[in-house]
Amino acid sequence: MDAIKKLDRSVKGRAVLITGAASGMGRATAHVFASEGALVAVTDINESGVARVVEEIKAAGGKAEGWRLDVCDRADINRVVAEVAKSFGRLDILINNAGFGGVRPLDAKDYDEVWDRSLAGLLTAQQQMVRAALPHLRKSEAARIVNVASTEGLGATPGDGPYVVAKTGVIGLTRSLAVDLGPEGITVNCICPGPIRTALTDAIPEEHKTIFAKRRTALKRYGFPEEVAHITFSLCLPAASYITGAVIPVDGGLTIRNA
Repeated sequence: MDAIKKLDRSVKGRAVLITGAASGMGRATAHVFASEGALVAVTDINESGVARVVEEIKAAGGKAEGWRLDVCDRADINRVVAEVAKSFGRLDILINNAGFGGVRPLDAKDYDEVWDRSLAGLLTAQQQMVRAALPHLRKSEAARIVNVASTEGLGATPGDGPYVVAKTGVIGLTRSLAVDLGPEGITVNCICPGPIRTALTDAIPEEHKTIFAKRRTALKRYGFPEEVAHITFSLCLPAASYITGAVIPVDGGLTIRNA
């Protein structure tokens, strides 16, 4: 019999760029990578939040630097990616996590505005991040890309059209990139978070969270950002070399429950 192959399960010394890392799932992901010895580029449009997360990571003994990044600004994307690669001397992992809400009824006066912003910031920005990072990722022996979509990309909530369309597009983008970049050994996967305790869900009363979770999820509760972060991290291990184009719900069983 063939000997069991020993695959690398360490990201120590590898450089990871995370968008939307000032809070929620992005912040949790930054901490997880830093705790495992990665060099973490914390990026977000919230400059004070970036500084806070970098300080948290350094206080815990990790390595991180911060950049203000507006993912709706292509010039900003190109600048930040280049600066991250130069500062760390490499770029091995890209996590497209930045996001925002956009619930609007179809007949709302500003529907087109919300539509355009949602597609620009939630979908177009992800492909622009990938294209900016690609020259650097190609130099890595274990390049990884993880795009964060949503269970809204697997179904639809009334009045959430722009967000649903953008997140559905992220799933398609992931599959397309996986096919395009597969011959180079670059894996591209997609996480679809469900009901998670983040800034986007803070406004929902706790009572309503409980009712929804018990009615819709198999685990009967909302998830925590760290639970998403650890799945993202697992997809970025060098050992995760034969999984690409995957769409993974992290939703407590929301998408598999019929009633």
